Amino acid sequence: MKLGFIGCGNMAGAMMGGIIKNEIFKPDEIIGADISVPGRESVKKKYGIHVTDSNKEVVENAEVVVFSIKPQYYQEVIEEVRNLVKPGQIMLTIAPGKTLEWLGKEFGKDVKIVRTMPNTPAMAGEGMTAVCPNENVTREELEYICRILESFGKAEIINENLMDVVVGVSGSSPAYVFMFIESMADAAVAGGMPRKQAYHFAAQAVLGSAKMVLETGKHPGELKDMVCSPGGTTIEAVRVLEQKGLRSAVFEAVGACVNAARTI
Repeated sequence: MKLGFIGCGNMAGAMMGGIIKNEIFKPDEIIGADISVPGRESVKKKYGIHVTDSNKEVVENAEVVVFSIKPQYYQEVIEEVRNLVKPGQIMLTIAPGKTLEWLGKEFGKDVKIVRTMPNTPAMAGEGMTAVCPNENVTREELEYICRILESFGKAEIINENLMDVVVGVSGSSPAYVFMFIESMADAAVAGGMPRKQAYHFAAQAVLGSAKMVLETGKHPGELKDMVCSPGGTTIEAVRVLEQKGLRSAVFEAVGACVNAARTI
């Protein structure tokens, strides 16, 4: 096997989907472990990968192992498998708060570790993943990991001190965006639009706006000004958002998320 997952939840499934769709690995080159029978059977049925209830089996058989489990389980799982890790294997983590230093101490030996922070838009092939390797990972190995991660979106190498900030601005932020879309749709429903149609209009507006930021290179404020005609409807909506503290609420929410990531 070339790729293994310890944990087969939503994030792991999103990664598997992009990897298989873009033919980075074939389904029979991927193995996933999960203590939940429905969890592992779900990814087996959807993606056709090998599944097991044994974390050790994954580490014994995969070249790259993704620890797609909640942060509170890392210590227990690493203790279970660390003696099975072989030279040349790469351990890829996705847990906020678990630093490369902490991970290295838990493994208790020289291990190739790449710390990452993906997000759930990977399910739609539009994920954003932060990447940070330890000193044991070669440039070629890092490029290999980035190719895997870019199969379900974008990947960017960062300094580790920014990883908790990534959690706030990217890893957790889809939840904020979903709330924004839901709020806009609710208002449209109140105005008489059918709910399904309201979600379509709101979500497409967010998608298109995000693409404008990425593709034009213009400052978001400049793009906002382009929509705000003098005395028009948009500037009135912007006035209310400013009055209600949208900027401050988002600023404080991201900050709270970053602080939470630092204390996990």
